[in-house]
Amino acid sequence: MKNRTMKMILLAVIGLLVMAFFLFDLGQYFTLEYLKSQQQGFNDFYLQNKLLTLGIYFFIYVAVTALSLPGAAVMTLAGGALFGFWAALIVVSFASSIGATLAFLVSRFLLRDWVQGKFGDKLQAINRGVEKEGAFYLFSLRLVPLFPFFVINLVMGLTPLKTSLFYIVSQIGMFAGTVVYVNAGTQLGQLESAAGILSPGIIFSFVLLGIFPLVTKKILGIFQARKVYAGYQRPQKFDYNLVVLGAGSAGLVSSYIAAAVKAKVALIEKHKMGGDCLNTGCVPSKALIRSAKMLSYAKRAKEFGFEKAEVEFDFARVMERVQQVVEKVEPHDSVERYTGLGVEVIAGEAKITSPWTVEVNGQVLTSRSIIIATGARPFVPPIKGLDQVEYLTSDNLWGLRELPEKLVVLGGGPIGSELTQAFARLGSQVTQVEMLPRILSREDPEVSAFVQEKFVSEGITVLTGHAAKEVQVAEGRQVLVCEHRGETVEIEFSHLLVAVGRKANVTGFGLEELGVELNKNGTVAVDLLLATNYPNIYCAGDVAGPYQFTHTASHQAWYASVNALFSGFKSFKVDYRVIPWATFTDAEVARVGLNEFEATEQKVPFEVTRYGIDDLDRAIADSEDHGWVKVLTRPGTDKILGVTIVGTHAGDLLAEYVLAMKHNLGLNKILGTIHTYPTLAEANKMTAGIWKKEHAPEKLLQWVEKFHAWRRG
Repeated sequence: MKNRTMKMILLAVIGLLVMAFFLFDLGQYFTLEYLKSQQQGFNDFYLQNKLLTLGIYFFIYVAVTALSLPGAAVMTLAGGALFGFWAALIVVSFASSIGATLAFLVSRFLLRDWVQGKFGDKLQAINRGVEKEGAFYLFSLRLVPLFPFFVINLVMGLTPLKTSLFYIVSQIGMFAGTVVYVNAGTQLGQLESAAGILSPGIIFSFVLLGIFPLVTKKILGIFQARKVYAGYQRPQKFDYNLVVLGAGSAGLVSSYIAAAVKAKVALIEKHKMGGDCLNTGCVPSKALIRSAKMLSYAKRAKEFGFEKAEVEFDFARVMERVQQVVEKVEPHDSVERYTGLGVEVIAGEAKITSPWTVEVNGQVLTSRSIIIATGARPFVPPIKGLDQVEYLTSDNLWGLRELPEKLVVLGGGPIGSELTQAFARLGSQVTQVEMLPRILSREDPEVSAFVQEKFVSEGITVLTGHAAKEVQVAEGRQVLVCEHRGETVEIEFSHLLVAVGRKANVTGFGLEELGVELNKNGTVAVDLLLATNYPNIYCAGDVAGPYQFTHTASHQAWYASVNALFSGFKSFKVDYRVIPWATFTDAEVARVGLNEFEATEQKVPFEVTRYGIDDLDRAIADSEDHGWVKVLTRPGTDKILGVTIVGTHAGDLLAEYVLAMKHNLGLNKILGTIHTYPTLAEANKMTAGIWKKEHAPEKLLQWVEKFHAWRRG
């Protein structure tokens, strides 16, 4: 409340000062004509009162720039005419920087919180750019007079740029322009108008000044590249335009794009084509989930009008079906297909030996660019005694042919939750252990609660807030020892599945020797072009993060491959604005953008529109009438900030919102789109309809009601 009062007072003071400036026509004293007419009088006063004149001039200059009033250019000319070149240069240089910084601070105090709160999602990329290269941006703008300085002051105040950095860069950046204007002021008698200062010659000089920081950045980039490449001999010619390490989603898409644009590309894979997604991740897990769901339908026979349904099955055959599904998808990612597309596929273990060379099978390949797409593997936490048992991970569980009797799943994230439910439905006695207070912790609390209740109803034991401490093996018993609220909890198991996350594959193929930089979480550090600290070595997929999804790996692969092939001519910054994901439990959980938990945490203003799927005709007909669609919008608008869908086929339903957010379409557009009846997709239109009803123009409708009454007579 106090902060708001201060803002109101400051805004009122500024408003009064600006009004006084225009009300009393003070602008007439900041014209070249007035300055020339009073030049002799100013000169006489200055000769008699030098320090006083300099002080008054300094104070007025600071006030004019701080209040963003017109006249700073004429005052600079006046300084050159009155004080001479050096005195004016020093006074104007400091006065202009101090005034600009005050305007910067006023803008920050009055407007930054409101602007960031209202447009925070749009400004994320700008904020990151300013945090990383704000000084360069500001320096470039200060050197180009085509950009009004007062606008720069106000806009920069809305960004995360530090005040001290703003002042220092402004002091340096405006110096060249100040020199030009002050020097012109010393020739005041020859100027007919303020526009006269911008003669073709001076404009050309400013253009050169504007280009200077760009040229400087390019030169610095060359020197930085030389520094990072020091000690390595660049080949005179290259065998390939691109060498890709890893044939998972990111590697396959990268090599596909390179071949499509007729580049010579080699794709190296040491294990299986298709990577984790095909062989141990997305494809086999969804096949297993589908089989498990068939069993769940049998248990729900009465819901569909059947007295009883029994299914006899062999777990080994279920797992064989999973492998058959993988084999059926394999041709999409096969060596034969990619060879036919023009990719040279090499089976072997690669090692990067220099920024331009990769060794594989005793052969050295030279390449202009390299893409690291080595993926990730299950993270195994350092739990005491874990090495005493043959624990399972998402990598090796597909070799199971006997159904686990007592399965403990360590992890409450998407992978752990999906496999927990699948094995429970297949007949295992499953206990899910999660260290955090709830499962699916990235989702809203109500989502976590809904899924947990579903698990419990299916006979799953869910233990949240339980930290795994030790695995004990004694007298034929295997026990996971956990700590819960200071007490010890023992859980016996026949099989233990570790599903607590994934770790990037960054070792064993030369990154350590080369000195490729890593992030604190173990992923490879890349910039927005997906380049590493070596400008010709790029990275995509799980090994780069920050999202470890197959679809984001493919998304990154486009940027990495295009930038790797066309760097120096055209580059593209990776776009993370709209990233969807889904957890394939039953009910499914799908999300894009912000949820309530995140929006509240980030202090982003939002409105919630919610539609219960229990009201949807098709869901009722399918006996799947549970879950909801929840849309977050910008207050007072139909702009979508984020969507969470819980229910059957939630992952499929989400696509319409992903498209809408990507292309800035609001709920009004979804409401105005015909949706086939009866389908689950109607849930999206119903949600839009609720939003529309809640934002109906009540006053206008009252007048319309009167209009209809008038027409009835």
